[in-house]
Amino acid sequence: MTDLPPRTYPHGVPSWIDLETRDATAIAPFYEAVLGWTLTDAMPPQAPGHYLIATIDGQDVGAIASGVAAIGAGTAWSTYLAVDDADASAAAVEAAGGTVTSPPADTPGGRPVACLDREGAPFRLWQAGRRLGAQHVNAAGGWNFSNLHTADAHAAFAFYAAFLPWRWDDSAAGFIRVPGYGAHLAATSDPGIHERQRYSPPGFDDAIGGFEPLQAGERAHWQVSFSVADRDAAVAAVEAAGGTVASTGEDEWTRHAVVVDPAGARFTLSQFAPRSW
Repeated sequence: MTDLPPRTYPHGVPSWIDLETRDATAIAPFYEAVLGWTLTDAMPPQAPGHYLIATIDGQDVGAIASGVAAIGAGTAWSTYLAVDDADASAAAVEAAGGTVTSPPADTPGGRPVACLDREGAPFRLWQAGRRLGAQHVNAAGGWNFSNLHTADAHAAFAFYAAFLPWRWDDSAAGFIRVPGYGAHLAATSDPGIHERQRYSPPGFDDAIGGFEPLQAGERAHWQVSFSVADRDAAVAAVEAAGGTVASTGEDEWTRHAVVVDPAGARFTLSQFAPRSW
């Protein structure tokens, strides 16, 4: 069997995630225990910071950054949106009313940009270079989805759609879509996507994220979700490794939990468990 090409991300599709934290090496054992990652530092040995690349079976999942490798502030998971031209997209963010907090810069893997949307939610842009984006996705231990928690989904959509090719309509059951993304995956790294998603809502193969309402005391942000084989086992691993469980729940498609790592970063664990199958 011929090996499939690496996963690539068209303009506008979330492509990478990383955690910026106070001490990447201190938090690494937590994620190794909970999600089964292998972490390898991409920074030189004497650099004043770390950029730990997380892999499963040799495929990139995301990263954990600290020190000079972090381009933002605080302790949180960041979602990167793929763009063809980091400089042009950074200018478009500001034209749409957003803020660029860290301008485009060359790194060994590509050109990142740190931004805030009009509601103050941090997000990143990523012009891929050597690092194309996450490769182990939608499988246990891998990145599943990033959803925008916002007070006004329509206003948020209008902001992002001003500079990205996003669509949001009833045919995608409320998901954000990039038209043609499913066809791109089927023709490249994921030839089985349409068969695998045959029970999904129309347009779901193009889905790249969604919106969720803010909870009490919550600020606008992009929430990162990771796939797990068993939510309850993953929750137990979180608690055993020093994290906390903020909430658990179920919907038509998943059994999920919002958890917090020992340094305070919040994320979601999601077990695919459709009720109607």
